[in-house]
Amino acid sequence: MSKYNELVKKLKEIFQIDRPELDFGIYRILNARADEINDYLDNKLKAKIQTALADAGNANKTDLEQQLQAAIKAATDAGFEPEQSPKVQELKGQLAAAASGASEHENAVFSHLLTFFSRYYDNGDFISKRRYKGDTYAIPYAGEEVMLHWANKDQYYIKSGENFANYSFKLDDGRKVSFKLLAADTAKDNRKDNDADRRFVLIEPHTRTKLDEDGEEYEQAYQAVEVVKTTELVNGERVENEELVIHFEYKAMKKGTKQDALVQAAITTILADSEVQQNWVELTKRAPTEKNPNRTELERHLTTYTQRNTADYFIHKDLGGFLSNELDFYIKNEVMNLDNVQNAEVFANIEKQLRMIQCLRSVSQEIITFLAQIENFQKKLWNKRKFVSSSEYLVTLDKVPEHLYSIICENDKQWGQWKGLGLVNTKVENKLDWLEKHPGLSVDTSFFNEEFKADLLSSFDNLDQEMTGIMLNSDNYQALNVIKNKFKGKVSSVYIDPPYNTSASEILYKNSYKHSSWLSMMQDRLIVGKELMSDDATQCATIDDAEFNELNLLISEIFGQDNITGIVPIKINPSGRPTERGFALTHEYAIFSGRTEKASISKVPRSDEQLKRFKEKDNTGIFEYRNLRREGSNSDRVDGQRQFYPIFANLESGCVRVPNMEWIESDREWITHETPCDNEVVIYPVTDSGREKNWRWSEANVRADYSQFLARIPKGSDKPQVYYKYRPNLEGVTPLTFWSDSKFSATEHGTKVLKDLFGDTSFSYPKSIHAVEECLRVMGVHKSNGLVMDYFSGSGTTGHAVINMNRSMEMNNKFILVEQGAYFDTVTKPRIQKATYSNSWKNGKAETMDYVSQCIKVVKLEGYEDTLNNISLSKKNADLFDVMSPELADDYLLKYMLGEESKSSLLNTDNFRKPFSYEMDIAADSAGATERKAIDLVETFNFLIGLHVKSIESNVERGYVRIEGTLPTGERTLILWRDCDKIGYDKLNDYANRFDLYAKEQTFDVIYINGDHNLPTAFTVDGEDGEVMRSLKLRQIEPEFLSLMFAEEA
Repeated sequence: MSKYNELVKKLKEIFQIDRPELDFGIYRILNARADEINDYLDNKLKAKIQTALADAGNANKTDLEQQLQAAIKAATDAGFEPEQSPKVQELKGQLAAAASGASEHENAVFSHLLTFFSRYYDNGDFISKRRYKGDTYAIPYAGEEVMLHWANKDQYYIKSGENFANYSFKLDDGRKVSFKLLAADTAKDNRKDNDADRRFVLIEPHTRTKLDEDGEEYEQAYQAVEVVKTTELVNGERVENEELVIHFEYKAMKKGTKQDALVQAAITTILADSEVQQNWVELTKRAPTEKNPNRTELERHLTTYTQRNTADYFIHKDLGGFLSNELDFYIKNEVMNLDNVQNAEVFANIEKQLRMIQCLRSVSQEIITFLAQIENFQKKLWNKRKFVSSSEYLVTLDKVPEHLYSIICENDKQWGQWKGLGLVNTKVENKLDWLEKHPGLSVDTSFFNEEFKADLLSSFDNLDQEMTGIMLNSDNYQALNVIKNKFKGKVSSVYIDPPYNTSASEILYKNSYKHSSWLSMMQDRLIVGKELMSDDATQCATIDDAEFNELNLLISEIFGQDNITGIVPIKINPSGRPTERGFALTHEYAIFSGRTEKASISKVPRSDEQLKRFKEKDNTGIFEYRNLRREGSNSDRVDGQRQFYPIFANLESGCVRVPNMEWIESDREWITHETPCDNEVVIYPVTDSGREKNWRWSEANVRADYSQFLARIPKGSDKPQVYYKYRPNLEGVTPLTFWSDSKFSATEHGTKVLKDLFGDTSFSYPKSIHAVEECLRVMGVHKSNGLVMDYFSGSGTTGHAVINMNRSMEMNNKFILVEQGAYFDTVTKPRIQKATYSNSWKNGKAETMDYVSQCIKVVKLEGYEDTLNNISLSKKNADLFDVMSPELADDYLLKYMLGEESKSSLLNTDNFRKPFSYEMDIAADSAGATERKAIDLVETFNFLIGLHVKSIESNVERGYVRIEGTLPTGERTLILWRDCDKIGYDKLNDYANRFDLYAKEQTFDVIYINGDHNLPTAFTVDGEDGEVMRSLKLRQIEPEFLSLMFAEEA
């Protein structure tokens, strides 16, 4: 294979068009323009190189020819044959070399392009390893004293799974075949499967109960194989399309079940289908391999679909800039060799090399531009603020209006949830009476219709003020970016327990990049999480030995070394976890860091064991007697001369007093002006060995309250001493840097707590609830009502800890929990519901009801994979290449094509005319199976603008949702979402006063409205001095939504 063919093959792989049959995600966009991209690679690229080299060669050739003519003339004028002239012979040799050198330089350019672009590309990802020369690397260093660097520091870690949820390919006739994953029908097997392996399995025919747009149930049948027919308009003509859809489930199978066997069983079933046999025989076309000569097209694609997707772990943050800088290094260090320049016989040879370099650089920049377009497009999708796919509430009955109780009584799904949670454990005869007697039950609005939900939310005078927590089911990086505008600078404490990256909690990673993948994952989340923290906020991150060094350095880099407030080893596994090196690990680390220097560590309440030391008690409280004589540092007389003075003491009564004294500054000592009484002794702060010390208290403080002191002779001594009452600090004690209390055991107070809550161990490696509570106390959660955030919330221990502390201390701390795992619905959310209701559980049943009043928002977000799944191609530019000039066509292809041709599918603001009907394909389970779902544009926009929601008035049936709130700027805000088909251009004016859109009473500073309107932004109002003009900030939702959703990363 020629160097050029090798180059084209590699570039097609890098450009992701080496799989032209694939029709999903970014492949769909790139393959739609595959003809243009292939034409560029197969033809234009080579022509550009040849033209550039030819132009350079022609310039050099012309110069040589002119020199040759001059040499021939000089020889002739000198009277001898030109052919015998050394100069003529040399120039003719250079011309011949120039003619043959073009091909040599062409191959050199191809070779350098292949070498350069191959060295950074690794199976779907560009790795940011800056080369100095060959296999020597250069790290960007700006003179820091200590610097942390890793292989993919400039990249986003994006890997959330290694399975394709949906996979489409096209046959030669253009028809599409799709493998689609069906969501699990129930949640019963969503917990972690200890004795099962998950495998792709062809579905059995069955029906499922679904909900229509009005919330009514209907039955939908599913077949393993079905043909879906659709029509579309192409150039004004209606065209029919056929798609063969093959449905799979990602099921828990008996351990040891082989995926290959299931693939063969699926192939047999699919090819036996009568529709496939009649109309889709192309699936049986041979696609042989050496090991499998009888492989079919169906088997080829099905094998790819069911195998792990071990590519695409990263997105580069600035691929264009990185490759451009690397190109300059490459040319300077590996192409433009200074030794060759110094040893060149003639300048013409240097010039030829420079021409080749000029060509190499020019062509490389074009390729870099296109690669940057692809990477920046994916970066745009990754950083796009994600849609809210659902927003529900958990509200304890004490907050629910009583007129809704009758509806709750009739809702079997709600009662079924309560029974499943162990909240209702007996047969209930009178449901209404039960509700009235159990105010700690949480109503889950996901079981009710929009009318009920609207009625419930409208009962709150200030909705966000009433909110006690928010739970987000999402990738944590995406969730943090979505809530950033709303909670920026408001979080008072952060507790995170990221994956330890050991065999028990390993992240998905590319071979050889385990630790660097983990660092990239953590870096971006820590940076955004820090933005949400207030200046005096503290973060606690727990980790074990596997990534401790990396995390400690990373936190130091992001928060500042001076803001690391402490590192605490915690004994979480008293029996030890065996390791390969021989030691049994018993500990993990808690790294405490402040947002700024304003953050501080709080004292923690004394334990019962510590309080036992205080055996004395008076009217003020408990205390113990301690010697008034100072010990330790600064305790000698010379360290505190004013506190070396006599105390008169009556040893029978124990009473003390300070005599009448005078301080003599020149002598630096006290002079006593009275003598002790007969029943008194004089005591100085002197040790038994005669060493002079000083008192802990000044003479004035001792005089202030003699009742705080006692004089006596201690056992084993003949010298009287003065003691003072030492009371436990009301704030507690300074936390130690090693925690070994048995209550921190993850087994006893993590796993067992969950077993009591659920009746089984439904989650691996939960934290000790006491360990989390102690970390929260160190961060001051017990001192003031704040906002606690955990964006690696796992089973929900942090939320549980906050609820427990609120219950025991009668506080009102709020929490934000973020978790992506499949167990969000089966462990995390139920745990919070259970913890809300009771603090006493056994075998999954509540033993008491000591509830904490709650109103918790439960939000699910669109995922990155959802964004990819919803990309579709705009047809409007289909014929652009036919009318563009070649230069413009190349420019469009290399720079603008991806963003331009997909933008309507990323956010189509035309659909905002009917905002309550906006739909997307959203993953419905952990395996990634998608379903068509309505998107909550209202909640999405509230997050985008950072609105503190005061009230929501929702009447979707009549076509509107009206929200009042406050922006982070403090501006009072009204938002009106309307179905423009129900409340159109003219009808809006009729509703203007009803919705307070004129805000004549200065109720609002800003008003947002979707759709076209002609509402005035300036009008007259009656003032004290007559009519005055008032202007109103009236904003269109659509452009604001678009701008904020695609806001560039700060």
